[in-house]
Amino acid sequence: MDDHNKRVIETALLCAQEPLTVADLSRLFVEDITTADIDEALVELQRAWDDKGMELVHIATGWRFQSRISMREYLDRLTPEKPPKYSRAVMETLAIIAYRQPVTRGEIEEIRGVAVSSNVMKQLEDRGWVEVIGHKETIGRPGLYATTKQFLDDLSLTNLQSLPILEDAAPMAAAAQLGQAVMEFDPSATVETVVIDADAQEVSEIDEETTEATLEETSIEVSEEEAKEVTPESEDNPDETK
Repeated sequence: MDDHNKRVIETALLCAQEPLTVADLSRLFVEDITTADIDEALVELQRAWDDKGMELVHIATGWRFQSRISMREYLDRLTPEKPPKYSRAVMETLAIIAYRQPVTRGEIEEIRGVAVSSNVMKQLEDRGWVEVIGHKETIGRPGLYATTKQFLDDLSLTNLQSLPILEDAAPMAAAAQLGQAVMEFDPSATVETVVIDADAQEVSEIDEETTEATLEETSIEVSEEEAKEVTPESEDNPDETK
């Protein structure tokens, strides 16, 4: 593709409010431009911006320009207010959904050892990171939670296969890793009691290294008041606050 057409694609991406797909970019031209030509131009643009403060990335919903992490400390000075932080409860719940999806609320509680507050689930849904994609064929038909494309976009991931491979079995380790990777994580935001059951099944594998390395780059945080956790006192009131 010639320099003029690459400049057209570059300009469109810089001006776009949302990520653009290859199909979107193909509409920029009257003449026939193949998908291979556009893919080649995108790769060349990525190389051209290697030494710049912005980078061209491929995410779940298309291509977009975004600032590099090294520029974050400078850009933050333009925003006087600090975003709230995600609590440990939110991060653990998000990590379990991301790596075990589709998963029910009861399964999340079994893995974490504590009841999942309705505020935590509502917070994740309002943020657009998780959604109910169906119902499990069991008593009560509980909802099955999974992550969304918005979750992938906010983490600058192309698909779920881009998530790091986890090895650690502790949900708290997963939350810490996930928190350091794309968003700030406040481990002291929530205090809760873990229920220890000698007969409980082992927690499925969730790696501490990789979860931290995927949620800190975005620096999107949630206040501790919005993510209160409780210890389940009875099966009848799993969401009762402490």
